[in-house]
Amino acid sequence: MEKVDKVKDLQLLRDEIDQIDNEIVALYQKRMQISAQVADYKIQVGRQVFDRERERSKIEKLTSMVAGNFAKNGVRELFEHIMSISRKRQYQIMVENGVPDTAPYDFEKVSNIDASGCKIVFQGVEGAYAHIAMKQYFDMHTTGRQERAYDSYHVASWREAMEAIGSGEADYAVLPIENSTAGVVAENYDLLMEYDNYIIGEHIIPVNHCLLGLPEAELSDITNVYSHPQALAQCDDYLQEHEQWECSRENNTAVAARKVKQSGKKNKAAIASELTAQLYGLKILEKDIQTNTANLTRFIIVTKKKIYLADASKVSVCIQTRHTSGSLYHALSHIIYNDLNMNFIQSRPVRELNWQYRFFIDFEGNLDQSAVQNALRGLSEECETMRVLGNY
Repeated sequence: MEKVDKVKDLQLLRDEIDQIDNEIVALYQKRMQISAQVADYKIQVGRQVFDRERERSKIEKLTSMVAGNFAKNGVRELFEHIMSISRKRQYQIMVENGVPDTAPYDFEKVSNIDASGCKIVFQGVEGAYAHIAMKQYFDMHTTGRQERAYDSYHVASWREAMEAIGSGEADYAVLPIENSTAGVVAENYDLLMEYDNYIIGEHIIPVNHCLLGLPEAELSDITNVYSHPQALAQCDDYLQEHEQWECSRENNTAVAARKVKQSGKKNKAAIASELTAQLYGLKILEKDIQTNTANLTRFIIVTKKKIYLADASKVSVCIQTRHTSGSLYHALSHIIYNDLNMNFIQSRPVRELNWQYRFFIDFEGNLDQSAVQNALRGLSEECETMRVLGNY
């Protein structure tokens, strides 16, 4: 009998909670209606949505109305959410009313990329994976199929490639940005922020590493292996099986192959592609030595031009949030509340500020879409810095 009474008591408590929840929903709707009126007022007088000092003062007042740290933290979190949602609705209303963004992105929409007559730069030498990615991508973006519809050349470093397009020496650069096994190419994320260049496209290629030696070499002859650090990492399991080999880093897989060719020594080998073996007249000692058989590398196509394709479906941005609790969460909520699918986030340290970070984010969308415009407006107003890196 006592057990039944407790169940009844629980149901009564739940009924009370349901009633309170209904009241909260009604009050929430009323608050949002007033928020919309606030947006109309701000549109008329030209004020920004985000008033940091007003919200700080409001939170301080509300938390002073309750006692105890648990209650104060709860009230703070609750009203930070409510205010954040109100701002997002106000951003939407501003976009719907055609209010210009305070941080215009002035990207030009284009129907296609015609690489005919362009100069394209890549890091490494012929036969490098960047060279392969370049050919595959730009062969699809030329008006004709004639030989050498575009010119290409190589440089020694990724920085040199970024400098080349920044100076106008080249029209496009091809840079690796992420590998499915070894992860991101951190240096190239930093370069994206250092240079005023933009992503116009991406191309993903399978990376099938081979062990290459001189024509007269056998596997048993090998004592030294050369390759790019990422390629060495991607073949770690295979190299562990040959722990007696000395592994050395080179700037590029094809550079490593060329070094082996020029050495004339059959104890030296390189990790590179099958195409590289053909280009440098090397022998494939072993095929597919990468740890992950579905090993893929994503390359980005970078240009100085602020353009995007009409059918672009991915937006890349870099944000730097305030060094306060919850700042990243509130920034990401602009993507969530606009029903945009975020598919990548990567942090990188801000060099001039110890223990502070910027975040590189990719989400699905096109700059023409109001949801994307809403999200970018919110990010630009509420983050310390926000930069659109490209739409592709």
